Amino acid sequence: MTLYQDWDKIETSRALTEAELWAQDIRPEDHSFYRKKGKRVVDIMLAVLLIAILAVPMLIVAAVLLATQGRPLIYSGARMKSPDQPFRQYKFRTMLRVDEDSGATGAHKHWRITPLGSFLRRSRLDELPQLFNILVGDMSFVGPRPPLPEYVERFPSLYSTILRSRPGVTGLATLIYHRHEDRIMAKCKTAEETERAYYARCLPTKLRIELVYRRAATPFLDLWIMWKTFVAVIPGFDRPRRKRRGL
Repeated sequence: MTLYQDWDKIETSRALTEAELWAQDIRPEDHSFYRKKGKRVVDIMLAVLLIAILAVPMLIVAAVLLATQGRPLIYSGARMKSPDQPFRQYKFRTMLRVDEDSGATGAHKHWRITPLGSFLRRSRLDELPQLFNILVGDMSFVGPRPPLPEYVERFPSLYSTILRSRPGVTGLATLIYHRHEDRIMAKCKTAEETERAYYARCLPTKLRIELVYRRAATPFLDLWIMWKTFVAVIPGFDRPRRKRRGL
């Protein structure tokens, strides 16, 4: 599997049923030290270090947001860290407020993204407040993206497997699929189109990748994901490499 694989080929194949996806995870629970204790220790130490280093940049971002967008500075969204445990995920606010908001972000929401919010999203600076989610134990640095409650309600048995791993700020599915998902969502002009495309095209593939991570998670894979995520936000390094001719 390469970082920028052609996911169109996967999405044209027959979608697996929930039972078939569930059956892929038949291995007993992994009780390795890293999964059981080590990863949490690393998360706490790294979160404390980064909060200390990034405290001033976060205050600057907050001040600029206050001056340009006003309050609230933080977006607090309902997410799930286990099939029966919700939590509030924190991000810097990047969109104009509306009375009601739900579901995935498609083109029908793009008008709400502010100019500063667009920059924060591209650079992933909007996710810095999630360091506090990590510190209190709601999230990890690497893991499946925390799902909306409606997704867990729709696929409970799948998420009961996937959410055995603590949700992450970044993860395997985020890393290798986000570009393709953005292209799909950019074509959705209404909330109905966005929901239909996300459930039919994006979510099945992302769930496959999350199950791959669930089975293959190691310290080395987590380090690779974190490194690739960091590199991906550097201008000029965030584009897929072109295939060599003749190969």
